[in-house]
Amino acid sequence: MADVFSKKKRSEVMARIRSRGNAATELALAKLFRKNKITGWRRHFQVRSAEFGVRNNSKNRSAMLPLRIPHSELRTFAVRPDFVFLKSRTAIFVDGCFWHGCPKHGTQPKGNRAFWKRKFARNQARDRLVNRALRRANWRVLRIWEHTLRWATKDKRNEARLVRRIQGKLGKIRLNP
Repeated sequence: MADVFSKKKRSEVMARIRSRGNAATELALAKLFRKNKITGWRRHFQVRSAEFGVRNNSKNRSAMLPLRIPHSELRTFAVRPDFVFLKSRTAIFVDGCFWHGCPKHGTQPKGNRAFWKRKFARNQARDRLVNRALRRANWRVLRIWEHTLRWATKDKRNEARLVRRIQGKLGKIRLNP
């Protein structure tokens, strides 16, 4: 099926998609935290780790992480998880089904397949690198799919299941009434 937008309009639409403050993901999870009295979280708090790496000649620290990093080029690098619980050293990421390649709901655009395949592969490789580096730095990492969060906001049982999963990762097993 052909795209309903022109190339220019599609580019404008895609450029307006932001990685922060998405009402369907981050803001919905913050609302869930408040509703279930889960406290101690900070949004987009910078976590530094020597396990991350950037190229020595890179002047732009926000450049995309390389997939393979020689040991001699390891340096301190920062990442900003969607939510951070400092006391329990837990980082929570809310991954969009499209951008992170959800096995259940991730869709592949029909046009420019090679570009999108590489894009999704890089996103997934970066996610694995971030997970590994945070765990090596003694952080707990929890990734929540966008569809899991959407189901949790629609059904009490799914919400309770997600809350128990989060509390379990935080080390605060507490049953909600």
